[in-house]
Amino acid sequence: MGDFSKKVDAFLDAFINQNGYAKVLEGLQNTLLIAVLGLVIGILIGTVIAIVRVLPKYKVLPRVLNGICSFYVGLFRGTPIVVQLLVFYYVMLPLLGLRISSVNVAIIVFGLNSGAYISEIMRSGILSVDHGQMEAGRAVGLSYWTTMLKIVIPQAVKNILPTLGNEFIALIKETSVVSFVGATDLYIAFNMIGSNSYEFMVPYLVMALIYIVLVLLISLGIKIMERSLRKSDRRH
Repeated sequence: MGDFSKKVDAFLDAFINQNGYAKVLEGLQNTLLIAVLGLVIGILIGTVIAIVRVLPKYKVLPRVLNGICSFYVGLFRGTPIVVQLLVFYYVMLPLLGLRISSVNVAIIVFGLNSGAYISEIMRSGILSVDHGQMEAGRAVGLSYWTTMLKIVIPQAVKNILPTLGNEFIALIKETSVVSFVGATDLYIAFNMIGSNSYEFMVPYLVMALIYIVLVLLISLGIKIMERSLRKSDRRH
């Protein structure tokens, strides 16, 4: 017990007296920023791809677009996100002559990766909506895209909300790989505290606890949103 107490004291010294908390706050901010913006980008990309993939394939253009989208989804679902980060940061950016911060690179890559997964989630959500909703929208003079965006998509989102919540949780946990491109995340922050205190047990336990709390808060938020949507449906 005394040995563990010494480990805690070493952690507190590195966390408070050596300003380790500042690094943790930076890491937490980057983790949330990458996950939230990655999810937003993923939802936008995923929605567009899902709509394209459910388009009737009577004409050449929808078939070509569907082929492009299928390739995109296969590419990002078929390679690990850490490989995508490394290729984007260390190969593509130098080839293109671009200079982008590691955090922004992580946001872009996480958004592109998430878009591939959310496209399949959104596609299943669209297909779960009664086809009569599309026919009703077209019957009152709305275009295909207007009907999809204003009638079908909102209903699809209600159906897939728990799955989108799971995707957000996955993004939060996957941000631990952004250290490969030099971005400061929770892992880097607590690893630095461990290096300064020569003790890694307590920093890693605290890091795990923070991830658990984040996941619990997200899960609670999703449940509250689901409950609110169910009440809205009952009122209608």
